[in-house]
Amino acid sequence: MRRFDHARPDFMPYGFTCERWMPTRMTRPDRHNEIEVNLLRTGSLIYLLGGHKVIIEAGRLFLFWAAIPHQVIDSENNPEYYAATLPLVWFLQCRFPENLTHPLLQGQLVNDPNPNPNRADLSSMEQWAKDLSSGEPDRERASLLEIQARLLRLALDLPDPGTSSPANRKPGPPSRAIGLNKAEQMAAYIARHYTQHIRIEDISRSVRLHPNYAMALFHSTFGITLVDFVTQCRLSHAQGRLVTSDDTVLDCALDAGFGSINRFNQVFKKSCGCTPRQYRQTHQITPDTSPRHVV
Repeated sequence: MRRFDHARPDFMPYGFTCERWMPTRMTRPDRHNEIEVNLLRTGSLIYLLGGHKVIIEAGRLFLFWAAIPHQVIDSENNPEYYAATLPLVWFLQCRFPENLTHPLLQGQLVNDPNPNPNRADLSSMEQWAKDLSSGEPDRERASLLEIQARLLRLALDLPDPGTSSPANRKPGPPSRAIGLNKAEQMAAYIARHYTQHIRIEDISRSVRLHPNYAMALFHSTFGITLVDFVTQCRLSHAQGRLVTSDDTVLDCALDAGFGSINRFNQVFKKSCGCTPRQYRQTHQITPDTSPRHVV
């Protein structure tokens, strides 16, 4: 059972995981570029999410974009819980309905609106936890397909973003319009193109904004610069390749969009506190093609 590591680097990715957690009062916020899915067995958790206090209750799926600063500040009744982490790139490539992606990218907490929580979710997360840690590609692939299907069903049960009442919206930046706003469109563009050679001008042009305004808007919306966001997407991609393939470190770096091995090594060491080779030695599961890119 995991507890929060207060020494972990900011924005260090978890990757595709589903694990049992014991809540710990966090002395600082955590940030990582994944969608996080929480399901409590009992009790409740109290988070600070993007500066807002929110309560996560037992028996219901809750989702948020973990790049938004989040911090457990209290809990009630010993709420052992499951947490799944899903890389943002994978999440966006799944092309879920807008009423799921839109509030998450705005920093809102999304919960299952079903008044009778799905009791199958707990057994599903127990199975995903076993599969995603099994080192067996077919089991991992099965879990990712099941996760994708579950989130699609959740999206179909959510209210339309244009008609949902304030009671259905959790704290977070206010909705500005139906559809992705400019900052969210930039995040989606990066998720589709980060492995390519993209510039700030390319990103800003995709949303018809001046580069300086695009950078300021993205940072004010998500609390991270455009350059750092691109780098984190590439880093997450490279980490996945390192632990699920026998490709050389250079090939992993180039495939993720890094222009040079020196730049990759520099970014990797700063973010992860170790070299890519050391990371691979510690985390590699099996020298096989990973199902982690399946959508």
